[in-house]
Amino acid sequence: MAKKIYLASPFFNDEQVTRIEKIEKALENNPTIAEYFNPRFHQHEDFKFGSPEWQDVTYHGDLAAVEAADAIVALVDFEGSNVDSGTAMEIGYAVKKGTPVIIFQEKKSMLNLMLSVPVHAYFVEAEELEHYDFDAMKKVPYTGPVI
Repeated sequence: MAKKIYLASPFFNDEQVTRIEKIEKALENNPTIAEYFNPRFHQHEDFKFGSPEWQDVTYHGDLAAVEAADAIVALVDFEGSNVDSGTAMEIGYAVKKGTPVIIFQEKKSMLNLMLSVPVHAYFVEAEELEHYDFDAMKKVPYTGPVI
């Protein structure tokens, strides 16, 4: 049965948007995915960006989507070897809930052990996500250096 995916990722600059667009296309072409939720398409434009109301509706909407997801696909490339704090929070929430986390890391960088240990599958190419069987959910461990 095709899965519902939550796509966790920073989308604050052109490089990040280009990366997430590649992953969106990969997820759209993956026949084992029924749908995916991408927070960048749910910005609640009826509220002023950054206002307390916008923050509240965005936070609760994103967490409801994490709750409903069968798996999280998290893009961890941000600045240097750091992970975006919102993406890290969504990963932690999913791990605590028992939802499988699939990490995509395009840039060569170490991964923090708090991500490398719970990761269900780890990929560095968008094509790997396009062909990954989210029904079978085979484990693909991270084997690189950690911090």
